Amino acid sequence: MIAHVRRLTALCTLAAALTACGSAPAPAPQPARPAPSAASPVAPPPTLAAGPAGLTPVFVHGPRTGHGKPLALTFDADMTADEGDRAAAGEHFDNPGLIAALRALKVPATVFMTGRWADQYPAQARSIGRDPLFEVGNHSYSHYAFTDDCYGLPTVSADRMRADVERAYTAFRKAGVPHPMPYFRFPGGCHDRRALKAIGATGVTAVQWDVVGGDAFATDADAVIRQVLDGVRPGSVVVLHCTRSAAPTTERVVRTVVPELRARGYRLVKVSELIGAAAGSAPTHPTLGA
Repeated sequence: MIAHVRRLTALCTLAAALTACGSAPAPAPQPARPAPSAASPVAPPPTLAAGPAGLTPVFVHGPRTGHGKPLALTFDADMTADEGDRAAAGEHFDNPGLIAALRALKVPATVFMTGRWADQYPAQARSIGRDPLFEVGNHSYSHYAFTDDCYGLPTVSADRMRADVERAYTAFRKAGVPHPMPYFRFPGGCHDRRALKAIGATGVTAVQWDVVGGDAFATDADAVIRQVLDGVRPGSVVVLHCTRSAAPTTERVVRTVVPELRARGYRLVKVSELIGAAAGSAPTHPTLGA
Protein backbone atom coordinates (compact mmCIF):
# COMPACT_ATOMS: atom_id res chain seq x y z
CA MET A 1 0.00 0.00 0.00
CA ILE A 2 2.79 2.39 0.93
CA ALA A 3 4.60 1.53 -2.27
CA HIS A 4 1.46 2.24 -4.29
CA VAL A 5 1.07 5.65 -2.65
CA ARG A 6 4.68 6.44 -3.36
CA ARG A 7 4.23 5.58 -7.02
CA LEU A 8 1.16 7.85 -7.27
CA THR A 9 3.06 10.66 -5.57
CA ALA A 10 5.95 10.28 -8.00
CA LEU A 11 3.62 10.32 -10.97
CA CYS A 12 1.84 13.41 -9.65
CA THR A 13 5.14 15.16 -9.08
CA LEU A 14 6.25 14.38 -12.62
CA ALA A 15 2.90 15.48 -14.03
CA ALA A 16 3.06 18.68 -12.03
CA ALA A 17 6.47 19.42 -13.44
CA LEU A 18 5.22 18.85 -16.95
CA THR A 19 1.79 20.43 -16.77
CA ALA A 20 1.94 22.74 -13.77
CA CYS A 21 -0.68 20.72 -11.97
CA GLY A 22 -3.06 20.37 -14.90
CA SER A 23 -2.72 23.81 -16.54
CA ALA A 24 -1.88 24.00 -20.28
CA PRO A 25 1.69 24.92 -21.14
CA ALA A 26 2.22 28.55 -22.10
CA PRO A 27 2.55 29.00 -25.87
CA ALA A 28 5.95 29.88 -27.19
CA PRO A 29 6.31 33.63 -27.75
CA GLN A 30 5.65 34.66 -31.34
CA PRO A 31 7.59 37.41 -33.07
CA ALA A 32 5.61 40.62 -33.19
CA ARG A 33 4.12 41.40 -36.58
CA PRO A 34 4.99 44.82 -38.00
CA ALA A 35 2.13 47.25 -37.90
CA PRO A 36 0.53 47.62 -41.35
CA SER A 37 1.87 50.69 -43.05
CA ALA A 38 -0.64 53.33 -44.09
CA ALA A 39 -1.31 53.45 -47.82
CA SER A 40 0.62 56.18 -49.54
CA PRO A 41 -1.73 58.97 -50.56
CA VAL A 42 -2.10 59.46 -54.30
CA ALA A 43 -0.47 62.72 -55.27
CA PRO A 44 -2.81 65.15 -57.04
CA PRO A 45 -2.00 65.94 -60.67
CA PRO A 46 0.45 68.82 -61.08
CA THR A 47 -1.04 72.19 -61.94
CA LEU A 48 0.22 75.74 -62.19
CA ALA A 49 -0.66 78.28 -59.54
CA ALA A 50 -3.45 80.71 -60.28
CA GLY A 51 -2.46 84.11 -61.53
CA PRO A 52 -3.31 87.55 -60.15
CA ALA A 53 -6.99 88.07 -59.31
CA GLY A 54 -7.62 84.34 -59.65
CA LEU A 55 -6.91 84.17 -63.36
CA THR A 56 -6.58 80.64 -64.71
CA PRO A 57 -2.91 79.84 -65.39
CA VAL A 58 -1.97 78.99 -68.97
CA PHE A 59 0.58 76.36 -69.91
CA VAL A 60 2.15 76.49 -73.37
CA HIS A 61 5.19 74.21 -73.28
CA GLY A 62 7.55 72.53 -70.84
CA PRO A 63 11.14 73.44 -70.01
CA ARG A 64 13.47 73.46 -72.99
CA THR A 65 16.34 72.01 -70.98
CA GLY A 66 16.56 69.26 -68.42
CA HIS A 67 16.38 65.48 -68.37
CA GLY A 68 15.98 63.97 -71.84
CA LYS A 69 13.94 65.54 -74.61
CA PRO A 70 10.33 65.18 -73.41
CA LEU A 71 7.54 66.01 -75.82
CA ALA A 72 3.76 65.70 -75.49
CA LEU A 73 1.41 64.69 -78.28
CA THR A 74 -2.11 65.89 -77.52
CA PHE A 75 -5.33 65.08 -79.34
CA ASP A 76 -8.54 67.10 -79.33
CA ALA A 77 -11.68 64.93 -79.43
CA ASP A 78 -13.95 67.63 -80.81
CA MET A 79 -17.70 67.53 -81.09
CA THR A 80 -19.84 70.63 -80.90
CA ALA A 81 -23.09 70.47 -78.95
CA ASP A 82 -25.25 70.98 -82.04
CA GLU A 83 -23.61 68.25 -84.17
CA GLY A 84 -25.79 65.39 -82.95
CA ASP A 85 -27.78 65.23 -86.17
CA ARG A 86 -24.58 64.88 -88.18
CA ALA A 87 -23.41 62.04 -85.96
CA ALA A 88 -26.80 60.36 -86.30
CA ALA A 89 -26.46 60.63 -90.08
CA GLY A 90 -23.17 58.73 -89.97
CA GLU A 91 -20.46 61.37 -89.56
CA HIS A 92 -17.59 60.04 -87.46
CA PHE A 93 -16.30 62.39 -84.78
CA ASP A 94 -14.28 59.57 -83.21
CA ASN A 95 -11.11 57.85 -84.46
CA PRO A 96 -10.66 54.33 -83.06
CA GLY A 97 -7.83 53.64 -85.52
CA LEU A 98 -5.81 56.52 -84.09
CA ILE A 99 -6.27 55.29 -80.52
CA ALA A 100 -5.30 51.77 -81.63
CA ALA A 101 -2.15 53.18 -83.27
CA LEU A 102 -1.17 55.02 -80.08
CA ARG A 103 -1.63 51.81 -78.12
CA ALA A 104 0.33 49.73 -80.61
CA LEU A 105 3.19 52.23 -80.55
CA LYS A 106 2.93 52.60 -76.74
CA VAL A 107 2.58 56.37 -76.94
CA PRO A 108 1.55 58.17 -73.73
CA ALA A 109 -0.84 60.92 -74.77
CA THR A 110 -3.31 63.47 -73.45
CA VAL A 111 -6.76 63.51 -75.03
CA PHE A 112 -8.70 66.75 -74.62
CA MET A 113 -12.29 65.61 -74.83
CA THR A 114 -15.49 67.58 -75.10
CA GLY A 115 -18.36 66.49 -72.90
CA ARG A 116 -20.55 66.18 -75.97
CA TRP A 117 -18.02 63.72 -77.46
CA ALA A 118 -18.12 61.65 -74.26
CA ASP A 119 -21.92 61.62 -74.45
CA GLN A 120 -21.78 60.42 -78.06
CA TYR A 121 -19.05 57.81 -77.54
CA PRO A 122 -19.24 56.75 -73.88
CA ALA A 123 -17.59 53.34 -74.39
CA GLN A 124 -14.62 54.93 -76.14
CA ALA A 125 -14.38 57.70 -73.54
CA ARG A 126 -14.39 55.09 -70.77
CA SER A 127 -11.77 52.96 -72.55
CA ILE A 128 -9.45 55.93 -73.05
CA GLY A 129 -10.02 57.20 -69.52
CA ARG A 130 -9.23 53.84 -67.92
CA ASP A 131 -6.11 53.16 -69.98
CA PRO A 132 -2.99 54.19 -68.00
CA LEU A 133 -1.32 55.08 -71.29
CA PHE A 134 -3.63 58.09 -71.62
CA GLU A 135 -5.00 60.96 -69.59
CA VAL A 136 -8.22 62.85 -70.30
CA GLY A 137 -8.33 66.63 -70.27
CA ASN A 138 -11.36 68.91 -70.52
CA HIS A 139 -12.14 70.57 -73.86
CA SER A 140 -15.44 72.13 -72.66
CA TYR A 141 -18.83 70.49 -72.98
CA SER A 142 -20.16 72.30 -76.02
CA HIS A 143 -16.99 73.17 -77.99
CA TYR A 144 -18.37 76.68 -78.25
CA ALA A 145 -15.77 79.44 -78.27
CA PHE A 146 -14.91 81.38 -75.12
CA THR A 147 -14.18 84.52 -77.16
CA ASP A 148 -15.79 86.19 -80.13
CA ASP A 149 -14.51 85.52 -83.66
CA CYS A 150 -12.88 82.14 -83.02
CA TYR A 151 -12.72 80.16 -86.28
CA GLY A 152 -16.43 80.59 -86.82
CA LEU A 153 -17.41 78.63 -83.71
CA PRO A 154 -20.60 79.56 -81.82
CA THR A 155 -19.80 81.37 -78.59
CA VAL A 156 -20.67 80.66 -74.98
CA SER A 157 -21.61 83.65 -72.82
CA ALA A 158 -19.31 84.67 -69.99
CA ASP A 159 -21.86 83.71 -67.35
CA ARG A 160 -22.01 80.16 -68.76
CA MET A 161 -18.29 79.49 -69.21
CA ARG A 162 -17.70 77.91 -65.82
CA ALA A 163 -20.85 75.80 -66.12
CA ASP A 164 -19.71 74.55 -69.53
CA VAL A 165 -16.39 73.35 -68.08
CA GLU A 166 -18.11 71.68 -65.13
CA ARG A 167 -20.72 70.05 -67.36
CA ALA A 168 -17.93 68.36 -69.31
CA TYR A 169 -16.58 66.80 -66.11
CA THR A 170 -20.10 65.56 -65.34
CA ALA A 171 -20.24 63.94 -68.78
CA PHE A 172 -16.89 62.23 -68.17
CA ARG A 173 -18.08 60.78 -64.88
CA LYS A 174 -21.30 59.59 -66.50
CA ALA A 175 -19.30 57.84 -69.24
CA GLY A 176 -17.10 56.13 -66.65
CA VAL A 177 -13.89 58.14 -66.94
CA PRO A 178 -12.50 57.66 -63.43
CA HIS A 179 -9.86 60.39 -63.12
CA PRO A 180 -10.15 63.25 -65.62
CA MET A 181 -7.31 65.70 -65.24
CA PRO A 182 -7.63 69.32 -64.06
CA TYR A 183 -6.46 70.52 -67.48
CA PHE A 184 -8.60 72.58 -69.83
CA ARG A 185 -8.11 73.38 -73.49
CA PHE A 186 -10.13 76.27 -74.84
CA PRO A 187 -12.04 75.44 -78.03
CA GLY A 188 -9.93 76.75 -80.86
CA GLY A 189 -7.38 77.76 -78.23
CA CYS A 190 -9.18 81.13 -78.08
CA HIS A 191 -9.13 82.89 -74.71
CA ASP A 192 -8.80 86.30 -73.16
CA ARG A 193 -8.69 87.77 -69.67
CA ARG A 194 -12.46 87.55 -69.29
CA ALA A 195 -12.42 83.82 -70.09
CA LEU A 196 -9.47 83.16 -67.77
CA LYS A 197 -11.33 84.93 -64.97
CA ALA A 198 -14.62 83.14 -65.66
CA ILE A 199 -13.22 79.63 -65.18
CA GLY A 200 -10.70 80.45 -62.45
CA ALA A 201 -12.83 78.91 -59.71
CA THR A 202 -12.69 75.48 -61.38
CA GLY A 203 -9.01 75.15 -60.46
CA VAL A 204 -7.92 74.01 -63.91
CA THR A 205 -4.71 74.80 -65.73
CA ALA A 206 -5.40 75.90 -69.30
CA VAL A 207 -3.23 73.99 -71.78
CA GLN A 208 -2.25 75.54 -75.08
CA TRP A 209 0.53 74.34 -77.42
CA ASP A 210 3.62 75.53 -79.23
CA VAL A 211 3.39 73.22 -82.27
CA VAL A 212 0.31 73.23 -84.52
CA GLY A 213 0.12 69.82 -86.19
CA GLY A 214 -2.11 71.19 -88.95
CA ASP A 215 -4.12 67.98 -89.30
CA ALA A 216 -7.51 69.69 -88.99
CA PHE A 217 -9.22 69.38 -92.40
CA ALA A 218 -5.89 68.32 -93.95
CA THR A 219 -5.76 65.75 -96.74
CA ASP A 220 -1.97 65.73 -97.22
CA ALA A 221 -0.50 63.60 -94.43
CA ASP A 222 3.07 64.27 -95.58
CA ALA A 223 2.59 68.02 -95.10
CA VAL A 224 1.35 67.44 -91.55
CA ILE A 225 4.29 65.13 -90.83
CA ARG A 226 6.76 67.77 -92.02
CA GLN A 227 5.05 70.47 -89.97
CA VAL A 228 5.26 68.44 -86.78
CA LEU A 229 8.86 67.31 -87.26
CA ASP A 230 10.03 70.79 -88.26
CA GLY A 231 8.30 72.46 -85.31
CA VAL A 232 9.11 70.34 -82.27
CA ARG A 233 11.64 71.21 -79.59
CA PRO A 234 12.28 69.68 -76.17
CA GLY A 235 9.27 70.41 -73.98
CA SER A 236 6.91 70.96 -76.93
CA VAL A 237 3.17 70.39 -76.80
CA VAL A 238 1.84 69.29 -80.20
CA VAL A 239 -1.86 69.73 -80.95
CA LEU A 240 -3.51 67.14 -83.20
CA HIS A 241 -7.08 65.83 -83.45
CA CYS A 242 -9.03 62.67 -82.73
CA THR A 243 -11.86 63.14 -85.25
CA ARG A 244 -12.04 61.05 -88.42
CA SER A 245 -14.34 63.37 -90.33
CA ALA A 246 -12.36 66.55 -89.63
CA ALA A 247 -8.84 65.10 -89.43
CA PRO A 248 -8.66 62.01 -91.63
CA THR A 249 -4.85 61.87 -91.90
CA THR A 250 -3.96 61.81 -88.20
CA GLU A 251 -3.54 58.07 -87.78
CA ARG A 252 -1.07 57.92 -90.67
CA VAL A 253 0.73 60.97 -89.31
CA VAL A 254 1.17 59.34 -85.90
CA ARG A 255 2.41 56.05 -87.35
CA THR A 256 5.12 57.96 -89.23
CA VAL A 257 5.99 60.71 -86.77
CA VAL A 258 6.34 58.64 -83.60
CA PRO A 259 9.23 56.40 -84.78
CA GLU A 260 11.02 59.42 -86.25
CA LEU A 261 10.67 61.44 -83.04
CA ARG A 262 12.07 58.54 -81.03
CA ALA A 263 14.94 58.16 -83.49
CA ARG A 264 15.74 61.82 -82.86
CA GLY A 265 15.93 61.18 -79.13
CA TYR A 266 12.55 62.54 -78.05
CA ARG A 267 10.76 60.93 -75.14
CA LEU A 268 6.98 60.99 -75.55
CA VAL A 269 5.13 61.92 -72.36
CA LYS A 270 1.74 63.12 -71.14
CA VAL A 271 1.06 66.79 -70.55
CA SER A 272 1.01 66.18 -66.79
CA GLU A 273 4.72 65.35 -66.85
CA LEU A 274 5.57 68.57 -68.65
CA ILE A 275 3.44 70.61 -66.26
CA GLY A 276 5.08 68.89 -63.31
CA ALA A 277 8.51 69.83 -64.67
CA ALA A 278 7.42 73.40 -65.35
CA ALA A 279 5.68 73.96 -62.02
CA GLY A 280 8.95 74.28 -60.14
CA SER A 281 10.71 76.48 -62.66
CA ALA A 282 8.21 78.43 -64.74
CA PRO A 283 6.53 81.67 -63.64
CA THR A 284 3.13 81.02 -62.09
CA HIS A 285 1.37 83.94 -63.73
CA PRO A 286 -0.70 83.19 -66.85
CA THR A 287 0.98 83.37 -70.22
CA LEU A 288 -1.54 84.81 -72.60
CA GLY A 289 0.27 83.95 -75.80
CA ALA A 290 0.32 80.54 -77.46
